Amino acid sequence: MGLYQKLVSICEERGAGYFVLLDPDKQPVADLVKMASTCEAQGVDGLLIGGSLLFSAAFNDMVKAIKKMVSIPVILFPGNGGQLSQHADGVLFMSIISGRNPHYLIGEQVLAAPIVRALGLEPISTGYMLVESGNTTSAEFMSNTRPLPREKPEIAVAHALAGEYLGMKLIYLEGGSGATLSVPEEMIRSVSQAITVPVIVGGGIRTPEQARAKVKSGASFIVTGNVLEKEDNVTFIETFAKAVHFKKII
Repeated sequence: MGLYQKLVSICEERGAGYFVLLDPDKQPVADLVKMASTCEAQGVDGLLIGGSLLFSAAFNDMVKAIKKMVSIPVILFPGNGGQLSQHADGVLFMSIISGRNPHYLIGEQVLAAPIVRALGLEPISTGYMLVESGNTTSAEFMSNTRPLPREKPEIAVAHALAGEYLGMKLIYLEGGSGATLSVPEEMIRSVSQAITVPVIVGGGIRTPEQARAKVKSGASFIVTGNVLEKEDNVTFIETFAKAVHFKKII
């Protein structure tokens, strides 16, 4: 079974999946490996690795060490084509379809595609959509794109439909790392009802209750990152996983 099919199976079995985003620049490699192990033990379904920037020179070694430690999927979430490693299970091959910057619509993807093939990574075509979140996020600044207005779900729906019709297998609604506001439930509901591919939601989700609300609105996967750096990781991760896995609880 390929990586994408594994992700689809998670949604079917558990109602929704829970990903934790590990940023290579936020913690030392040893701490990230420890965090990865904790995530698996507490019910996390997969790890996303990447960030808008990359200052660490140990990216490949970090991915290798994490993959050696866990059996859950390790998926690259690259801010650019330099964040690739053959040790991961696959990569979210993203196009920022909410923006109009051609470099992040297709330019960076053209540069990365031959490397992805050479590394033997499974690419999962992903329509990445930045959503207005109350502040300027790293993703917005680095991509030089305007986020979608949070009060206009119909605009998000039109972009998500275009992504699906272009063949994308996932739609990622993103508030951005450190977002003040998370993606509105109304937008999640509208998008998930309009398309047939899974919807990932991340950015600004700080409580298990918020995560559960996103799932009830139609999110197929929830992503958290920054919030875990400020909490009791073991208890907090477990609580988030239980909030997301509503079918497993029932």
